[in-house]
Amino acid sequence: MWQIIEEAGWPIWLNIVASIVALAIVFERLWVLRYTACVPSSRFTVWATALQNKPFVLPENPQKTVLDRIIHAGVTCSDRQKEAIQDAMTNQARIETVRLERFLNTLGTIAAMAPLMGLLGTVVGMIEIFASQSPTNSDPAQLAHGISVALYNTAFGLIVAIPAMIFYRHFRYKVNRALADAETAANRLWHMMIRRSV
Repeated sequence: MWQIIEEAGWPIWLNIVASIVALAIVFERLWVLRYTACVPSSRFTVWATALQNKPFVLPENPQKTVLDRIIHAGVTCSDRQKEAIQDAMTNQARIETVRLERFLNTLGTIAAMAPLMGLLGTVVGMIEIFASQSPTNSDPAQLAHGISVALYNTAFGLIVAIPAMIFYRHFRYKVNRALADAETAANRLWHMMIRRSV
């Protein structure tokens, strides 16, 4: 592996750094966007049960998931008017949206830029190829090195870009799905809050 990196030249380090950042983002988002941390149906049941009980008592871990934090914002709203409760929940939902989308733009940028960084390595390799050639002299070793720089960088750029784009699209879907589920669940629980005037 180290031999490949040496043969690819300095441009490959751009994609190596990008791949490390992308990998860190992927693992972090896999943890944050797991189902049990977003809108599990069990947490809806917990809140629905709590809202039906009299007197009302906050359930355990009232800010455990995305749904919990949205509902908690409405339940603990100091103003018991339904508009104020709805505004508190809407504001919290915006905060949760930012949390769920964190680092996704960075991952998308890496997916878009990795092939271009690979292309930069290709251009550098081509420059080395042409620099090694002259009308009176040709250096086969330099020619081979330039070709390896060009091909390795192109390949590595694609190796970084393809998984990054796949995970970016996957995480974008999970965020949209989580927000849609949270909106549906929060709306149902909001109506329960209004009926009992939490």
